[in-house]
Amino acid sequence: MGLSIFLQTASKLALVGGMLLDGYEVPPIHHAAVLIDGERIVEVGRAAEVTIPDDYRVVDTSGRTMLPGLIDLHAHLMILGHGDYARFFDWLERQDEITLEQVMEISARQLLMAGITSAVELGAPTEESIRVRDRIAAGEILGPRLSVSGSWVARRTFGGFPAGAQNLIHSPEEASAVVQRLAEEGVDVIKAWAGLTKADYEAIVTTAHRHDIPVHAHLYDAESIWNALNAGVDVLQHVGSAGTPRFEDDLLRAIAVSGRPVVPTGAHRVWVFPATVQFPERLQDPRLKNDFPAKLYEEVQASLADFQRLAYFRTTPRQMFFGDASMGQWLETGAVIGMGTDSGTPMNFHTEALWREIKAFVDLGMPAAAAISAATRVNARIMGKGRDLGTIEPGKLADIIVVGGDPLYNIMALADVEMVVKGGVVVSP
Repeated sequence: MGLSIFLQTASKLALVGGMLLDGYEVPPIHHAAVLIDGERIVEVGRAAEVTIPDDYRVVDTSGRTMLPGLIDLHAHLMILGHGDYARFFDWLERQDEITLEQVMEISARQLLMAGITSAVELGAPTEESIRVRDRIAAGEILGPRLSVSGSWVARRTFGGFPAGAQNLIHSPEEASAVVQRLAEEGVDVIKAWAGLTKADYEAIVTTAHRHDIPVHAHLYDAESIWNALNAGVDVLQHVGSAGTPRFEDDLLRAIAVSGRPVVPTGAHRVWVFPATVQFPERLQDPRLKNDFPAKLYEEVQASLADFQRLAYFRTTPRQMFFGDASMGQWLETGAVIGMGTDSGTPMNFHTEALWREIKAFVDLGMPAAAAISAATRVNARIMGKGRDLGTIEPGKLADIIVVGGDPLYNIMALADVEMVVKGGVVVSP
């Protein structure tokens, strides 16, 4: 039976016995049951109080935790942890066994198996992005529900990346024209990248909002953040990526008051690098060898042989110095925090998905329940999908993961994804 047929005939399913975190910051339901009919949740409660009809397939989740599928607000499917962008795309172009779209398929499947049931894909050639998104939606390939930006908008090119992944503009008028074209091509979000002026942001936002498309901006310095904030950018991505000193109080206050979400993506350098120094064996995770074609695995491994010398990590020691304060400022000021990973960047594998980012916030004092809520309910709202995703309650789409252990006690339980249910279908194991 093909996957698309299986998805169309999702059965009645009961997940029974485990602890339930529903995505809200409230006490869990112990020994819970979740009933799913087709792609939607129909009943949630204590198993002793829920009647399970005879025609439901029962899955025992005892001793484990059920929670909403995780949502990644910053993923890159066209990269998958290789150490050098220019080298990777040159290698990809020179061989004829693996296409860019196939790389994106591998990344999508890895994200889903790691518990990511929805993601915002922020930067890849538009044609491939839309095709992968639509093939996932049709059930032809496995992956999260995707919102895609296609190619980004910038005033300078990013060396090493394919020309099809970026749009170089020289004026607000050109920026508006690019956004208009992307909207007509069918993207879900717009990514505003580097070097843009306030007038550029304003043109991008005005044109995107005319099509009801949100704008995500790639931001590091305070001036760019102010420009994006004042221009009405919807989601502030990176905001220093934990690698810059704490921003001034007036900027932090303005962001918090605006309610505009920040997605710091801090773990992809500041935490991934020391973790790899401490345990370089993570680079040979068997899942990578299983998921990658042999030649791709060999190329990724070769690119990471001397990871400490990679240009990508050149300033990481300085970034690590600022890391805790840079991430902690968002907790201190009460900003709306979304969770995203920048997944696919060097050594930042899709197989690990969101747990490193979530753990970084928990280690800085964010309650585990709040961090999980940020990665589920809050992220769904930021995506504009809050009516369907982000919590486990009747009427919502049945995107649910089951993890070993209790993430409220040890957030690392999120690294042990034992089952993924997407739209009522068990896709893993």
